[in-house]
Amino acid sequence: MTHSPAFRLSNPEGLYDPSGNAYSHVAEVRADSRLLFIAGQGGEGRDGQLSPLFAEQARQALTNLQIALDSKGASLAQVFKLTLLIVEHSEARLREWVAEADKAWGPHLKPTCTLIPVPRLALDGMLVEIDAVAAV
Repeated sequence: MTHSPAFRLSNPEGLYDPSGNAYSHVAEVRADSRLLFIAGQGGEGRDGQLSPLFAEQARQALTNLQIALDSKGASLAQVFKLTLLIVEHSEARLREWVAEADKAWGPHLKPTCTLIPVPRLALDGMLVEIDAVAAV
């Protein structure tokens, strides 16, 4: 028995194509879906250490997000909404984020996303935090 997806992503005509920045404009979620709200995941490894490199922290934050999703039988494919907090945001960091998001989600539409530049995050040296909502 196959189940239809719990949500549908789209990019309506009349809005610019956001795919180059690794997000979609709209997520429509079925009412009968189980929603998972994942707390902000940073780039720290299990040992609490943070790489000084933004791309490595973004990659680890996505790994941490996947671990949280796995704990509830979900995956990145079921994430429809992200809030992305980036310290000292720049176009260069955006490009690094896009590269990591492309690796994580592949050629598929990416989740809707709000990127918020921030002066700092919870831990010294923390450069990125990813908050997510998934529909199962």
